[in-house]
Amino acid sequence: MKLAANLSWLYTEFDFPDRLHACAQDGFRHAECMFPYDYPAELLRDKALEAGVQWVLINAPAGDWTKGDRGLACSPARRDEFRHSIERAVNCATVLGVRKVHVLAGVLNSSEGQSAQAAWDCYEENLLWLAGTMSAEPIDWLIEPINHFDVPGYLLSRQAEAHELLIRLNKPNLGVQMDLYHCLRTEGEVLKALSDYLPTGRVKHMQLAGVPNRDEPGAEVYAPVCAHLKMLGYNGHMGCEYRPKAGTRDGLGWIRSTGFSGTMESFET
Repeated sequence: MKLAANLSWLYTEFDFPDRLHACAQDGFRHAECMFPYDYPAELLRDKALEAGVQWVLINAPAGDWTKGDRGLACSPARRDEFRHSIERAVNCATVLGVRKVHVLAGVLNSSEGQSAQAAWDCYEENLLWLAGTMSAEPIDWLIEPINHFDVPGYLLSRQAEAHELLIRLNKPNLGVQMDLYHCLRTEGEVLKALSDYLPTGRVKHMQLAGVPNRDEPGAEVYAPVCAHLKMLGYNGHMGCEYRPKAGTRDGLGWIRSTGFSGTMESFET
């Protein structure tokens, strides 16, 4: 298991490209982010190389975030936009050396008369198109259940839904991004969920944050989680996608208190 700093949420006291050096100074050797598209991918690649940090995950473009878009995949009216977003994600991932891309499902827009069934049908069709069209790319395309407290109306909210969908689609380049914060907020029984889903091999990336405020992970919840992950033999990445209460560095003590310090090359805070 390897911790990855989510640079959309952490080190925001620095300009985005400079966050790579900042996280490296604290022992992170892996990084992820939501949307890197405001910067040339070559710049972010070079900054990572200079810092000794490997990019491991990005999101595909998800529409206009400021206007409430949270993904394009479930919208029948935006199929072309969805396909362009995937092409853009591939180009960026190729430059950065990223092998995992999160594809946000989107919010069910009932105000426009969109039925839940139409949204699910579109979502499945788009994922099948994606898996087939991009089968030659060395990328795992990930779907993530997101809780309805943070994103009301998000189409995919439960772990079982994600896994049932992937079983049905049966495509090797599709996987689940299991965010433990969202799982805890929606379902609660995170240790059981880990036992149920990690052995399937469908979970290809994980993330965490404190509950319920999405701040630093607390030892009461995450020390047992860390021990359970080690017992299950999870050896992938764990993205730190949380909102620091103060500066990022002031809050990094959680890494030691929860037992995650052994998943970094160094940690001295």
